[in-house]
Amino acid sequence: MEPPAVRDDPRPVGAAAVVRDPLPTQGLLDFRVIELLFFAYREFTGDADSILEKYGFGRAHHRVLHFVNRDPGLTIAELLDILQITKQSLSRVLRQLIDEDFICQIPGDEDRRQRRLYPTEKGRALAIELSRAQVRRIEAALAKTTDEDMRPIATFLTAMASDRQAARDWFERKDISWKDRE
Repeated sequence: MEPPAVRDDPRPVGAAAVVRDPLPTQGLLDFRVIELLFFAYREFTGDADSILEKYGFGRAHHRVLHFVNRDPGLTIAELLDILQITKQSLSRVLRQLIDEDFICQIPGDEDRRQRRLYPTEKGRALAIELSRAQVRRIEAALAKTTDEDMRPIATFLTAMASDRQAARDWFERKDISWKDRE
């Protein structure tokens, strides 16, 4: 009886081909901006995540708190449009924020079926605490830039975030633009 043939391939039989070369930094795809955005987002959200964790909240809670505080009286339909999430996704997060007195829900004046969302004092305080943590990081990063650097940064971020009409509407409503500003 002959011994089994020895394979030179270190992969298990039937396994997919292994690629050992890293993706290039530049070339067909430029991964540098992707990585910069990844790490910047991780640190930006990490500052708030550690605060949210104390409350048993996550990033969805943060987003809801942020937009309700920025636009008190926002309807649930408007919030769904801004966040681009389902009613089911919002429901659990919103219920927790309401039950723990961070947000209150009030029927609309003209249409009682409409539900308007308002921050409570507790919700406002948490939104400010979360924002302060993130503003410190932004200010530290911008301290390394000049006023001339801000316009292309803002133009880039606006272009990255403006695909959806809800975002463009928000930017316009809140006058988020660096066009013609000195």
